[in-house]
Amino acid sequence: MRCRPGYGVRRASVMMLIDAHAHLDRYGELLSAAVKEIEDKSILTVSNSMDFASYRRNLAIGKECSLVVPTFGVHPKNAPGSVSELTTFGAAIDQTPMIGEIGLDFHWVRDSAQYPAQKRVLEYFLAAAREQRKIVNLHTKGAEKEVLVLLERYGVQRAIVHWYSGPVDILRAMIAAGFYFTIGVEVLFSDTIKEIARLIPLDQMLTETDNPGGLKWLNGSPGMPNAIDDVVRVGAKIKTLDSLSFADSVQANWERLTRGDLWLDAVRKQTARA
Repeated sequence: MRCRPGYGVRRASVMMLIDAHAHLDRYGELLSAAVKEIEDKSILTVSNSMDFASYRRNLAIGKECSLVVPTFGVHPKNAPGSVSELTTFGAAIDQTPMIGEIGLDFHWVRDSAQYPAQKRVLEYFLAAAREQRKIVNLHTKGAEKEVLVLLERYGVQRAIVHWYSGPVDILRAMIAAGFYFTIGVEVLFSDTIKEIARLIPLDQMLTETDNPGGLKWLNGSPGMPNAIDDVVRVGAKIKTLDSLSFADSVQANWERLTRGDLWLDAVRKQTARA
């Protein structure tokens, strides 16, 4: 498993694709093939973690592939098992260049008894993001308003809202707050997601795959990194652009979001164009 060039080396005048939300640690035996696609297509890939164990796996992948950005977080569905461990996560939080995947889920997690644990874990990470001035990568399913309230309470200004599918009024409020939004593989299938993509300003839009689980949830087959091509194609059509212009805009958005971020300096140097 390899990626070129080495970590932090500038790729002058090269357009890169951006996968701002994936889970490479979940690929299993398909990992080598996935990494090869990432390398072949120059896909900068943010590999989010669901818990500490998945972060360790993502770190190992990131050490082998310069295009992979491993990030630490606790997914809301894992929050109840992590509440008692939060004080042990300090070193991982200090190390990660971004924080994710974190958030709330009041849709797929139907047991409301778990919601206080979700909120406590999210607040712990938001406090760390505020203190360390780090970008957060957010899950908001069914709890969009509650997440927005907490982002405002903790003064988090740089956020990537992953796979938004909630109310339009909350979407507009998040847009007004300056947050960035990923569009992903569901845009290939859903008119609702297409309409959300139309509402998101082009200069606040990123692309993602949520691989390998995103496409598997939609069509039964594990998604591979090349799925980002289809996301770009459909995103470009929605924004009435050609695919090259749309991908270039997404790359420019990533560069703007990460500009001046010392945690992501090496990553930014890879995406900055000469």
